[in-house]
Amino acid sequence: MPDPSPFAVPTRYDGADDRVALVLPGVGYSPARPLLHFARAVLLQHGWTVQELWWQIPADFSRLTVEDRIAWVEGQVTRAVDAEDGACRLLVGKSLGSLACGIAAGRGLPAAWLTPVLTYDHVVRGLRATQAPTLLIGGSADRLWDRRVAESTQLDVLEIPSADHSLELAGDTAGSVGALRQAVTRLNRFIDSLGRR
Repeated sequence: MPDPSPFAVPTRYDGADDRVALVLPGVGYSPARPLLHFARAVLLQHGWTVQELWWQIPADFSRLTVEDRIAWVEGQVTRAVDAEDGACRLLVGKSLGSLACGIAAGRGLPAAWLTPVLTYDHVVRGLRATQAPTLLIGGSADRLWDRRVAESTQLDVLEIPSADHSLELAGDTAGSVGALRQAVTRLNRFIDSLGRR
């Protein structure tokens, strides 16, 4: 069980590169789940230091207003970014983590949002405001994803056909593995492109 502090389970890379990527989970999708596990592996492979957030969702979270949910996520992410003393140069977030896209836009941080919550105007505004390289990955069967909205942001977008909010295909294990491969391959290309800037 993770430590209840918001940035409790750091994964460090001991290379010469001190760029920090902050990995943000979803509501019930921890950094140990497949998308974020392999996102961490990709980041480490490219020489990033990875800091994972293992946040403890408040018990009354489902009863909070959208504004209060956004404020809670932004508070958690702001503290984690500030704790890195300027070394945090990338956000990688799943679902709920995408509520921090305004922070990424405001601080000029590149970001990769895996299944961002495109049904929240706050998220869409943050994505449209960003000037930094940003990747959006979602599935066509995810009710929180909207391909037209994603493409309207003019960002790097990958939509995986028939994939749900976990980027899995219902009743299709092999297809789900294929969807994960697509997401990881695109994320790898995106992270590689940041290293060449």
